[in-house]
Amino acid sequence: MLRIIRFSSIFLLALVAGIWAYAWVSKSPQETLGEAFANRLAGVFGQEMTAPTASGGGMQLPAGMSLGGPFELVNQAGRTVTERDYAGRWLLVYFGFTYCPDICPTELGTIAAALDSLGPQGEQVTPVLITIDPQRDTPAQLADYVSRFHPRMEGLTGTPEQIAAAARRYRVYYARVQRPDMTDYVMDHSSFIYLVGPDARVRALFRPETSPEAIAAAVQAQLRAPRNPGS
Repeated sequence: MLRIIRFSSIFLLALVAGIWAYAWVSKSPQETLGEAFANRLAGVFGQEMTAPTASGGGMQLPAGMSLGGPFELVNQAGRTVTERDYAGRWLLVYFGFTYCPDICPTELGTIAAALDSLGPQGEQVTPVLITIDPQRDTPAQLADYVSRFHPRMEGLTGTPEQIAAAARRYRVYYARVQRPDMTDYVMDHSSFIYLVGPDARVRALFRPETSPEAIAAAVQAQLRAPRNPGS
């Protein structure tokens, strides 16, 4: 049984790595690497990712693909939290790390600007940073970092295993990289913002450099959309 699990894990990692490499060499000039990866990943399931008219810069999930769901992590106050702690709430989730030199602060700033532009409606949405660098991103480190972007932003960390499990739920790519010209390592990672519904499932994706206005429009559309009873 353990051999089957190990084989399945190796196969999955090889598949993701292969798709990432294919995205790298085949992306068009108009695509970011993260967008190309998502599109090639969707292609494995026989679907293309299409942009919903309501979101402007967002992407809907292909039919049959589900992202998000259960997780167990630790918040910036040091308390264990799960998806049940956020039940009934909308989230804007980003996977990054506090030592990120450029893209993470840019995307977190975009989330904060989108929430501010929503006005009172923004109170219905909680911004969340999930670190992909738990070795350095302690609860205290996250508490200081997220407070610089938005007063309601929450930072989540955990064990490497917990982070990996959450990343798999969202199909987030990340890897530790040690560059010869740097004394410390950096984290290579995909860079999507996830709009998560009250059921802990992803409702829309936003590729890197999506404008705060486009994200705000997509959130407003989701908040206005009728929901099935119990959703």
